[in-house]
Amino acid sequence: MKSPVVKRSIVVAGHKTSVSLEEAFWNGMKEISGLRNMTLSELVGEIDNNRQQGNLSSAIRLFVLDYFKHRTMSVPAEAKVPAQ
Repeated sequence: MKSPVVKRSIVVAGHKTSVSLEEAFWNGMKEISGLRNMTLSELVGEIDNNRQQGNLSSAIRLFVLDYFKHRTMSVPAEAKVPAQ
């Protein structure tokens, strides 16, 4: 069985590194970087500079989770309830 984790190389602050993430997190990062008008490398560099501890893959997962969590929380309650 193939692992859902995908390992990709990315250039961060001028050096090449590899990051292993599930496809959903790669897609989330692509969406966030597009909304912020920045490259994926720039976004990963920002995450890397701001992480307090842990490895880069974990920091990215937490960043993406936090981003979408806060985005969901900012949607009014009426918009979350399906129309009947």
